[in-house]
Amino acid sequence: MSNKPTVRGISCSILVFLLAALLWPEAPAAAKLPATRAKPTASGATQSAPKKQRVRRLRFRVPTYAEPTLGDVTAYDDPLVREAAVEALGKLNGSVVALDPNTGRLLAVLNQKLAFSEGFQPCSTIKPIVALAGLSEGLIRRDTMVKVARRTYMNLTEAMAHSNNPYFELLGAQLGFEKVADYARQLGLGELAGYGIPEEHPGAFPMKPPANGGVARMSSFGEGIQVTPLQLAAMTAALANGGTLYYLQYPRSDEEQRHFAPRIKRRLSLETLLPELREGMLATVLYGTGRSSFDPEGEQPLGKTGTCSAQGSRLGWFASHSGALRPRVVIVVLLRGNTRIVNGGHAAQVAGRIYQRLRERGYFQERQQASVSAASGTAP
Repeated sequence: MSNKPTVRGISCSILVFLLAALLWPEAPAAAKLPATRAKPTASGATQSAPKKQRVRRLRFRVPTYAEPTLGDVTAYDDPLVREAAVEALGKLNGSVVALDPNTGRLLAVLNQKLAFSEGFQPCSTIKPIVALAGLSEGLIRRDTMVKVARRTYMNLTEAMAHSNNPYFELLGAQLGFEKVADYARQLGLGELAGYGIPEEHPGAFPMKPPANGGVARMSSFGEGIQVTPLQLAAMTAALANGGTLYYLQYPRSDEEQRHFAPRIKRRLSLETLLPELREGMLATVLYGTGRSSFDPEGEQPLGKTGTCSAQGSRLGWFASHSGALRPRVVIVVLLRGNTRIVNGGHAAQVAGRIYQRLRERGYFQERQQASVSAASGTAP
């Protein structure tokens, strides 16, 4: 018998094969593969974006870059301060508030819509308030060592410099909610910072410890608090000038500028506490979380960084003032966005560029001469 296949046999085989292809179920793995955007690897191949990264992008909806000065009214800003701030901020989605700490006069406000908004979580910029409360209540001194980990102790200077969360959580828990809230409100949180600024909002301060982490997390991350750049500027000015909390004024007419006079909201008894706090704020700039604001040729600012995530974006803060002995300007920087460059260190870098540009353009020297002339009653 011949082994050669017949035409009829071949036709039957083809028919069976086609029927199997039509009736056999589709492979489950192929049916359930998620549609993801491919991205290149180091070898040049492509792989799908991780699910965690996609979730993070959805969570942080606010863009990192924008036109921050769009819509600002700039006619009455100090032109030198505003120019330096615009150059330093660039296209970052953020705001800069510059303030005279000795009068409460706003020198420049970049991204006025953001600066006058309802406020944002202060992140670690709440820590100077908690430190002042701890110093005032006698719980700590500058050299008090606090256990922050199994084999790690820190004093106030190091805790401020490195923004150590366990230190301030322990301190806040010892103080209790009422004490922390009292000092925060004395320094202007939860109330309007300005005088005659109709666009301003008062932020918000909770009436009880926040559900997420209680007073401990409120003392380290500012949980439950909404603070505006203006409030943070007013608070920083009080730390710079020795305890005078001014109403912030933003003269926006020729008449308001001619008749400007400082308005004091209240005087706080901080003089004996401030040297210990300032040491930590200086350490922040010299080697801590705000070291990107360091100017090797100028007088170092003192400041506090803040980084956290809230309200649909990452947040980066830096609240600072120029020099401990002769404070001439307060600069507060707020950054928002959805990438890792939005943090307190980058906000400090923006502030550092502003201080550097002002120094290079003789701003601090002019301010010093004007102060001397005013004190002596002569024309500058």
